[in-house]
Amino acid sequence: MADILITHGSLITMDPKREVIEDGAIAIERNRIIDIGRSADLIAKYRAPKVIDAKRMVAMPGLIDGHAHAGHGLVRALAGEDWGTWGKACEKIYSSGTTEEFWYAEALLSALERLKCGVTTGVTMLGGGPNLFRTDDPIFGERHCEAVSQVGTRSFVVVGPCPPPLPRTYARWHGSSRRDMIVRFEDILATCETLIKRWHKKNDGQIHICLTIPPYKAEIALTQQQFDDFKARSQAIRKLQRKHGVLFHQDGHRRGSIKFAYETLKDPLGPDSSLGHSVDLTAEEIEICCKTDVRIVHNPTSNVSARGRCPVPELLEAGVTVILGSDGNAPNTGYDMFRHMVYCLHYHRTYYRNTTYLPGGKVLEMVTIDSARALGMEKEIGSLEVGKRADIILVDTAKPHLSPFNMPVYQVLYFANGSDVDTVIVDGKVLMENRIVKTVNEEEVMGMAQRESEAVLDRMGLRDLLKTHEQFWGHAQYPWVHPHPSLF
Repeated sequence: MADILITHGSLITMDPKREVIEDGAIAIERNRIIDIGRSADLIAKYRAPKVIDAKRMVAMPGLIDGHAHAGHGLVRALAGEDWGTWGKACEKIYSSGTTEEFWYAEALLSALERLKCGVTTGVTMLGGGPNLFRTDDPIFGERHCEAVSQVGTRSFVVVGPCPPPLPRTYARWHGSSRRDMIVRFEDILATCETLIKRWHKKNDGQIHICLTIPPYKAEIALTQQQFDDFKARSQAIRKLQRKHGVLFHQDGHRRGSIKFAYETLKDPLGPDSSLGHSVDLTAEEIEICCKTDVRIVHNPTSNVSARGRCPVPELLEAGVTVILGSDGNAPNTGYDMFRHMVYCLHYHRTYYRNTTYLPGGKVLEMVTIDSARALGMEKEIGSLEVGKRADIILVDTAKPHLSPFNMPVYQVLYFANGSDVDTVIVDGKVLMENRIVKTVNEEEVMGMAQRESEAVLDRMGLRDLLKTHEQFWGHAQYPWVHPHPSLF
């Protein structure tokens, strides 16, 4: 007896043999895969109250998004490609203009978008970013986690201090009444520990809390006092991480920052740490990554990757675990990991002017089993294997852009997109079927998101950022120049 039986699908298992099973079936009991094989064999062996006919569908592990940002879902496309202005607007909005309901609505919307794109597990930064986010008070993290739990996807929520200077001023709103609060590093540290105690591995591991601190920018000179403060805060975060056994995740690494962390800060980089972006790394830093077994998150469609290159082939050849992230879902990226996979392929092949780089199977590993390994969950998710959690997506191939259907791995990798995902199962629960989400009302979520977005723009007087720039049409280049270090 099984609870769910998926039959007649093309199974891309991502198991150690990378087996692809035509006319395959998967048996699920509670939250685990209990059997996998040919349809004829499993149909004869199991009866289940729910049978999903996956004919003309590809069954594969749920996709994993290794890096994204909270808050961005309600400010996407703001400032019309002027990323410098967009970043400054985010800092102002997040620190001074947002309410608890803003963060709840944004988390609902983003989790829903991920679900609709077949992303069953995602990493989301609620702290530590250049745009501040909100780790100044536990309530914002609480509301974020509540929303993700309601949608039903699995989430690694990253919390920690914003970049210096600290303390900073944050605003709390009650109706039209604003109250400013001075927030110190110690306050943020206490918030992090509160969220770990309340939410880490809650709901049988649906929510994980991770810690962060912004990486040091190697190109910026620090006074001795600034360096001492930075080192003390880094050590405090690492101490809290070791105390609770949570993962460590950082955003915005670039040339020099990994070497600085390893040699100067004596940061214990290791397999419990993942470093975002990591562009323009030196050969020495690639060697450090290999030596420490730290994990690298490549975000190929982000603006950071337009200004520097994450040396993915070199890292892979050195034996470093590299995974993919969306960097979503703004200012110009979304949660469609199918899109990010294809862009990753073309990005590095174009750089080398050589199409032999990054075989497609490696990139598919980077959003499934390799990502699971980076999150310490390779024994639980990332592949379709007996005993693993039932995180499964079904991709509908009965569409012109996926026909004729005869090479499922290649067709899913190169031609599928998020809107082709028909069914999503997380931890044995069917969250979406026939593109219909079962856990939340999509119209209500989008309506709530619209209201909160409009309200924060009015509250902060930023409606002028909705205008299309006069040089959007008919020009070869925008007039502004971005000093890229300021945008990390």
